[in-house]
Amino acid sequence: MKLNPFPPLFSQSSYSQLLAATCLTKLVSRTNNPLPLEQRIDIRNYVLNYLATRPKLATFVTQALIQLYARITKLGWFDCQKDDYVFRNAITDVTRFLQDSVEYCIIGVTILSQLTNEINQVSATAFLIEADTTHPLTKHRKIASSFRDSSLFDIFTLSCNLLKQASGKNLNLNDESQHGLLMQLLKLTHNCLNFDFIGTSTDESSDDLCTVQIPTSWRSAFLDSSTLQLFFDLYHSIPPSFSPLVLSCLVQIASVRRSLFNNAERAKFLSHLVDGVKRILENPQHWEFAPNSVHYLLSLWQRLAASVPYVKATEPHMLETYTPEVTKAYITSRLESVHIILRDGLEDPLEDTGLVQQQLDQLSTIGRCEYEKTCALLVQLFDQSAQSYQELLQSASASPMDIAVQEGRLTWLVYIIGAVIGGRVSFASTDEQDAMDGELVCRVLQLMNLTDSRLAQAGNEKLELAMLSFFEQFRKIYIGDQVQKSSKLYRRLSEVLGLNDETMVLSVFIGKIITNLKYWGRCEPITSKTLQLLNDLSIGYSSVRKLVKLSAVQFMLNNHTSEHFSFLGINNQSNLTDMRCRTTFYTALGRLLMVDLGEDEDQYEQFMLPLTAAFEAVAQMFSTNSFNEQEAKRTLVGLVRDLRGIAFAFNAKTSFMMLFEWIYPSYMPILQRAIELWYHDPACTTPVLKLMAELVHNRSQRLQFDVSSPNGILLFRETSKMITMYGNRILTLGEVPKDQVYALKLKGISICFSMLKAALSGSYVNFGVFRLYGDDALDNALQTFIKLLLSIPHSDLLDYPKLSQSYYSLLEVLTQDHMNFIASLEPHVIMYILSSISEGLTALDTMVCTGCCSCLDHIVTYLFKQLSRSTKKRTTPLNQESDRFLHIMQQHPEMIQQMLSTVLNIIIFEDCRNQWSMSRPLLGLILLNEKYFSDLRNSIVNSQPPEKQQAMHLCFENLMEGIERNLLTKNRDRFTQNLSAFRREVNDSMKNSTYGVNSNDMMS
Repeated sequence: MKLNPFPPLFSQSSYSQLLAATCLTKLVSRTNNPLPLEQRIDIRNYVLNYLATRPKLATFVTQALIQLYARITKLGWFDCQKDDYVFRNAITDVTRFLQDSVEYCIIGVTILSQLTNEINQVSATAFLIEADTTHPLTKHRKIASSFRDSSLFDIFTLSCNLLKQASGKNLNLNDESQHGLLMQLLKLTHNCLNFDFIGTSTDESSDDLCTVQIPTSWRSAFLDSSTLQLFFDLYHSIPPSFSPLVLSCLVQIASVRRSLFNNAERAKFLSHLVDGVKRILENPQHWEFAPNSVHYLLSLWQRLAASVPYVKATEPHMLETYTPEVTKAYITSRLESVHIILRDGLEDPLEDTGLVQQQLDQLSTIGRCEYEKTCALLVQLFDQSAQSYQELLQSASASPMDIAVQEGRLTWLVYIIGAVIGGRVSFASTDEQDAMDGELVCRVLQLMNLTDSRLAQAGNEKLELAMLSFFEQFRKIYIGDQVQKSSKLYRRLSEVLGLNDETMVLSVFIGKIITNLKYWGRCEPITSKTLQLLNDLSIGYSSVRKLVKLSAVQFMLNNHTSEHFSFLGINNQSNLTDMRCRTTFYTALGRLLMVDLGEDEDQYEQFMLPLTAAFEAVAQMFSTNSFNEQEAKRTLVGLVRDLRGIAFAFNAKTSFMMLFEWIYPSYMPILQRAIELWYHDPACTTPVLKLMAELVHNRSQRLQFDVSSPNGILLFRETSKMITMYGNRILTLGEVPKDQVYALKLKGISICFSMLKAALSGSYVNFGVFRLYGDDALDNALQTFIKLLLSIPHSDLLDYPKLSQSYYSLLEVLTQDHMNFIASLEPHVIMYILSSISEGLTALDTMVCTGCCSCLDHIVTYLFKQLSRSTKKRTTPLNQESDRFLHIMQQHPEMIQQMLSTVLNIIIFEDCRNQWSMSRPLLGLILLNEKYFSDLRNSIVNSQPPEKQQAMHLCFENLMEGIERNLLTKNRDRFTQNLSAFRREVNDSMKNSTYGVNSNDMMS
């Protein structure tokens, strides 16, 4: 029977054509009731003819038709008609396109590119209704391997030949079609080189550079130097917009496996590679047009430089000759760019600190190779720029442009010096290299003294950020418990600057921190990075003890007010969220205070005086009917951020009890009042809720009350009160726009979930007391949790990662310790919770998935115990909640059965990252649904090829061997061991299978 093509393809409407192509793609991808072979061949031929007769189709229609062709070809790769593999003639299929005009040529190249990409994609059918497991990994790998062996090299060779032809002609790249052809050829070449040759399925989101496992049959292409030369020639001859694609191909070529060559061939290959890269770097202006290229070049050289210590070949690799040239090219090109950027008003790469940091991380490895040359270059360039800068500052006639140029050059140099010092960890460092680091550090510190002396008149924000980056790298390498104080760096610092030991160097750090906070208090980027540096210094055991002895640190501990540190002030111009850095500041101060605090309450109260005054001021405002709301908000938000920093730092019982007794009961009502007044303003509620969540968190067992103290119960009452007040009020907001729902509502709810979880799992409250004495604090908190939960759609629970983690970790605690409460809920609430667990089992976040397994295990164990009790003859009947819960689960067995299917599906067919966690609820699910499990097992066995069915049946027999009908720990452990063996056996069986298993049929 001939297929009647979809009528919309005859339509003039592009959208009708798109609909037809998309529907056909879904039709051919269908695994249950697939189309006959003849119809699929007809569709393939029809698509090729349609493309060949209509070159002017809308781009998205052409793309959809090519996608349809690629899908048919992939899924029919092993289909035969009269001993002929009918879907393997891709190159023949596109030949007629490649011999025609440029428009047709683009279609032909795009077909090959899309086909290569489609066959390389593990989850090519992910967007369809069917699950990925309809085409198991084994089937995908067989198709990909066959395509690799039979067609891929021919496609790669064809692509390179077409690129050579294109580069040999005078291409008119102003012509949009010729521009498009070159773009598609480069994409095709990259797809060939990026193919997953051996089925390792690398993570594309990762920056890790992996070896490209080029097959041995491709050797000739890589031994021929013209292949490599082609891409370097293209880089120089085509517009800069193509540079990232060309360099992507070069990175893949540079990453080919070492074993493809012998030593002599590899040396020749590397020599060509290095010459080409050096030629690119020698063009000092090129960064201006193709900034993305730098990332790929540095990635390549970082990898080459990192391999130097491990090269054991006797032949010279020449890296020690060329790597310093690369370092020099990078540094000089950055410095030369400064003048051009300022002159022409171009976008300054220094504005993008993330990009700068990424490049510096790569340079840190490259620069440490032949470090003497790197250091000598940096010293020479730094001395030149610093001298010019000093002369300009002393000259009355110096132009602001000249000063700005030198400051820009010095900014780059300070960043780079910090990076190469940070690279010390990559190599076994020598005393001579430490002395060189000393030379560089001395120069940066001398520059810092010069710029700090001018801060009263003027300062350069970018240069200050570079200084902070330098200090962070210096701290990581040369400050701390692991560093040898006899290092030659310290000797050099002593000779030049009189800094004899680590304590004196720390005083320089603290001096810089205080200077920055004094002069840059209104500049958020500098303030936050400065405070992060202070925070990092306060973590080390030995360094924090040295810091406390410094007079500057004692000054901070005694004078942490807005008078000395402007960022602590209430600035009406700034946003409330700009106060986040205050938490970092007080975390560091809290750690410093704890060193000598002990049980000295007077010293603690002296430290808390500014915060006490702020609380009293807010209390005073709240006591009047009319007050300045903005001032009250700013004072309170700043105060609670400060307190959260202190609470985080106080992780010892003695110090935390001082804080607790200071805040409770005196100031807790103020926090409750703030939630009541400003529940609709997340800029106020978020800091207050986070402070409360920190106070109830029993970090390092700091919340240990005396046996006669009711404080644990009182603290939970306050927690319950805040959750209830916030929860009931936030639910009155009504409909919130989708783009604001997280900020206005879900973020606060997420913090409430975290707070409740911390309180319930803190082990400082006996929750049985509440019901015993008629106290409704626990019940109110749990009921509010349910109300909040039901206000959140299922999709949102998994769409927002922080909400997911807080909800599932709270649910884990509730199912473990408060199962009677879960059992007492209404049927629709129980079904909502079970549905959320079911969806969470397949979440990408392993923490969420593991939490769901734990929740399910607790619920299944509870169910199993109640069922066991109900069947035994006992005088005590089941309590009402348990009886109701059992009844609900018996009314809706499909929910538990679905979860059994899901867990089994994940273990058998997917890359199960948490097999142990998955195994714990599985035994309970099987024991509760023995008949369903038996049917499921038979379905899986019958879906296998006839010759594999016996082996699969044996796998299931072995899974349950020696397993008893109970959930005792010993029995569970036995099942977990059986499951590990079961998974291995099933995977081995399926690897040898000639076709995949339709898991959808099994699990339905």
